[in-house]
Amino acid sequence: MARGDKKEDTSLLSFSETEDIVMHIFKQNPIFIYTFKQLHTHEKLHGMVSKELLDKVLDKLVSKDRLRIEVNFSYALNVPVGEIWTGIVDHVNPKFAFVVTGDAEQGDIWVKTEDLHGAIDGDKVSVRIYKPKRGNKSTDHAEAEVIEVLERKRNEFAGKIQISPRFGFVVPDGRKIHFDIFVHNDNLNGAKDGDKVVVKIIEWPQGTKNPVGIVTKVLGQAGENNTEMHAILIEFGLPSDFPEEVERAANEISTVINEEEIAKRRDFRDILTFTIDPIDAKDFDDALSFKYLPNGNYEIGVHIADVTHYITHGTVLEEEAYYRATSVYLVDRCVPMLPEKLSNDLCSLRPNEDKLTFSAVFEIDPNGNVKSEWFGRTIIHSDKRFSYEDVQEIIENQEGEYLQEINILNQLAYKLRGVRFTKGAIGFETVEVKFKLDERGKPLAVIPKIRKDAHKLIEDFMLLANRQVATFVFNKLNDGEHGPTMVYRVHDSPNIEKLESFSIFATKFGHKLDLHKGGIALNLNKFIHEIEGKPEENVLQNLAVRTMAKARYTTDEHGHFGLAFEHYSHFTSPIRRYPDMMAHRLLQHYLDGNTSAPKEEFEEKCKYSSDREKLAAEAERASIKYKQVEYMQLMEKRPFEGIVSGVTEWGIYVEMIENKCEGLIRMADMNDDFYELDAKNYRVVGRRTGREISLGDKLTVIVKSTDLEKRTIDLTLDEESVTKTSSRPISRGNAGESSKNRRSKPAKGSYGKKKKR
Repeated sequence: MARGDKKEDTSLLSFSETEDIVMHIFKQNPIFIYTFKQLHTHEKLHGMVSKELLDKVLDKLVSKDRLRIEVNFSYALNVPVGEIWTGIVDHVNPKFAFVVTGDAEQGDIWVKTEDLHGAIDGDKVSVRIYKPKRGNKSTDHAEAEVIEVLERKRNEFAGKIQISPRFGFVVPDGRKIHFDIFVHNDNLNGAKDGDKVVVKIIEWPQGTKNPVGIVTKVLGQAGENNTEMHAILIEFGLPSDFPEEVERAANEISTVINEEEIAKRRDFRDILTFTIDPIDAKDFDDALSFKYLPNGNYEIGVHIADVTHYITHGTVLEEEAYYRATSVYLVDRCVPMLPEKLSNDLCSLRPNEDKLTFSAVFEIDPNGNVKSEWFGRTIIHSDKRFSYEDVQEIIENQEGEYLQEINILNQLAYKLRGVRFTKGAIGFETVEVKFKLDERGKPLAVIPKIRKDAHKLIEDFMLLANRQVATFVFNKLNDGEHGPTMVYRVHDSPNIEKLESFSIFATKFGHKLDLHKGGIALNLNKFIHEIEGKPEENVLQNLAVRTMAKARYTTDEHGHFGLAFEHYSHFTSPIRRYPDMMAHRLLQHYLDGNTSAPKEEFEEKCKYSSDREKLAAEAERASIKYKQVEYMQLMEKRPFEGIVSGVTEWGIYVEMIENKCEGLIRMADMNDDFYELDAKNYRVVGRRTGREISLGDKLTVIVKSTDLEKRTIDLTLDEESVTKTSSRPISRGNAGESSKNRRSKPAKGSYGKKKKR
């Protein structure tokens, strides 16, 4: 391949730099063929590399089978036909990532970090498989390298900046970003060492190089509450402040309700009405009205703020509501979907004020049976603002304002709930936590949330309204096969294979989950009742929840498995959920006698809303985790009783019983033996002793260290607790099997498809 006598090398690039650039050129256009001249004169190489060096680089890449030679000494990326897949990067740890293909047969594809070639968590990529999948187990994975980044998930990151005399590095927040971002000193924009900043990438990494960025915003000193909460929003691509034109449009809306508008609505202002919300709630988007009927039944109105009266199609308010799609609830704040003028004023059903509402009104007999229903726009006047605590106190002490009405509502809620569970609703009650914060936002205590009758009372009437609205629309214009277009909240039946695996695991704790006699829902509820109050309850409930499908928005009606409803929508929170706004518009559309709305338009909005809801939930979890880590900083070196909540190849996750905070015992810190993952049996096994530590085992752990930037809690195993775990020796065959699964992770199908070549 020599092209004449070699001359003195005058390259400005090194061999490895040239190699990285050449491969980057090919991976940007994986189906292109380049001649030597085209490569040498390419904008990224021209004037920077000699012909001699480029010749050597190409020879090496051909010898390594990364490039192949075509006719006339042209070069092409060496990608065998049929081995290119697309998917989403899930960068699980610094050493490797998975590319989630969404293909059940192929499964997730394993990629070494150095073979990501600049792709980061969340990016859509093409990969070339160099080692096919060995079998059909979920723990078997093909191995590949990224050949092209098809779509960047994001280009802005929040992180802490570290500044030296000549340059700075931003260490991004989040556990799945495993690189620092280089920032030249002239691009710091006033940031100081230790600040939390927003950095925008202007040059993506090639090979092992760091990306290059510029600081676009200084959030404040790292560790301050407002700074960190703002950084979490940026980390998940969520907005905080409203654009000026959106605020201006909201502020221009009149607060006056004119008589012409009132005349169009059913008037509930003279009927007893009240709200029940959290004690610190700023907006009240639902209310209940109560009226005794002459026949002994009750008229119960579920009144929802009429958001779509104020927000119309084609306005900046509509565009912003759709863009946000949901309110975001961090530990110490709500980031609303709508500007404050709407969420806390016009659409907040405050006491002693006339408010415009969209209502579902039911005649219900004393046994909880719905005898008739009415849907439409209304006007109400709330008589009382209750907190959950107020109502709970009235129920428990049997004294207080509107005692009789609250008792009746509570009894009806019990009956509605009983019918729901009789029909197969699932009674999961996973533990959530709240924080007691000081004036600076520092956590003073972590407190498990307890759901009582007052919470369930409101929930049951909201569920009733959501179900009946969906059922009404589904039956309206139904042609025998399809109802009209509607935004449904669906929850598919669980994967039976996942449930069977879970059932086998549950037997290790002495619990039986029968999936074949009496129906899945009935047996799941019996199982939940059986484990109630047991040490393993939270672990088993969380694991059972993971076997369930995820609820989502769609125009295709599949019913809601978890609630045992044939038809279900979200109608009751348009202040904080865009799908509820769509449901309001569609319901009114059909009440007005119109034909079915365009399905494709609403299906696209449903998918977008589901994606945004997932992001908001991830941000909420991140804020909770941050506060848990901040709280546990005060607990370093202290022992805690805990339950094993997860096992992975890199360590054992333990949830502390006292405060529900979760930390990690790293395999590297377990000095009594060399432990290997047995993923199939949810355990790690000591190679020398055969000692097992399984999901659900009770351990004593010591808080070793905490890392606020990465939101992690490192634990060590108290030596005495090692002897308390079960020492069930296993065969060497099982131990050998566990070593083969050390890179395993459950498959998570979501995106991607095989590229046709």
